[in-house]
Amino acid sequence: MHGNAPLTPEGRLRLCHRIEDGWSVAATAESMNVSRQTAHKWWRRYRDEGPAGLVDRSSRPRSCPHQTPARVERRIVALRKSRRLGPARLAGIVDVPASTVHRVLVRHQLNRLRWIDRPTGAPIRRIETSRCGELVHIDVKKLARVPDGGGHKMLGRTTDSVRRQKRTRGGYTHVHTAIDAYSRLAYSEFAGTENTANCVAFLDRAIAWFAQQGITVERILTDNGNGYRSFAWRDRCAELGIKHSRTRPYRPATNGKVERFNRTLADEWAYARLWTSERSRARGLDRFLHRYNHHRHHTAVGGPPASRVNNLAGHNN
Repeated sequence: MHGNAPLTPEGRLRLCHRIEDGWSVAATAESMNVSRQTAHKWWRRYRDEGPAGLVDRSSRPRSCPHQTPARVERRIVALRKSRRLGPARLAGIVDVPASTVHRVLVRHQLNRLRWIDRPTGAPIRRIETSRCGELVHIDVKKLARVPDGGGHKMLGRTTDSVRRQKRTRGGYTHVHTAIDAYSRLAYSEFAGTENTANCVAFLDRAIAWFAQQGITVERILTDNGNGYRSFAWRDRCAELGIKHSRTRPYRPATNGKVERFNRTLADEWAYARLWTSERSRARGLDRFLHRYNHHRHHTAVGGPPASRVNNLAGHNN
């Protein structure tokens, strides 16, 4: 109903009952503070259809002669999916205004490229949850270790620094992360390579940590890593009463919440400054997680992730 409408369906019914009781249309309109034409309209609909005729009707026109032809819309959608072009460039190909192309893309929910799966061009269906623990995303971020004294970002790629880094053979470190889909509350730790034993051990610690926050994990979503396809992982999920789902191969966007967190992890912690050693960087992980969970504004949440969790310890610290 229109925000400034003086009559609700119940008010319209009272108007019609007054006319039935012998009031004139003009007197009824004055008493209801509406125009005589409005009172006539509702009285006519009431006589023709009864109380059902007093419900608001759609204002959509019966026909739209200037609507974009269906064949043009199909071509715009096909080009968007196959070539990932914006409205301005598509407009030059299909010979319609860019504003028209944009409206077509909005109708088909293709006006944001991030909503399209890059390999196939199919629209990405967002995973929506309604409560904490309903779904937790898990993934592993692989990072090159920082040699003692700093890496090439600090020392440059001189001959001496390259030789020193080869002698140290830093290798890689693996950060395992579990993030709640509803609140975006995250738990991360250095849990070793992505093998079965490490993945199962991390699962136990992550579930225990979420339980301390008052969150009961119901379902977990992972990729198709070896640790997540093992019998030990399957059995442990069954023991915990957790449903486990895996993404389709080559579809990382399905696990997009933790993938996006991994990017934040890299931008705001791992590569946010020049570290002098792997130990100093590792000590900064807990500080980053506290800031992320309790203080950093998350645009999808409208505040820090902790703001969506009830009675979270240390919420306001």
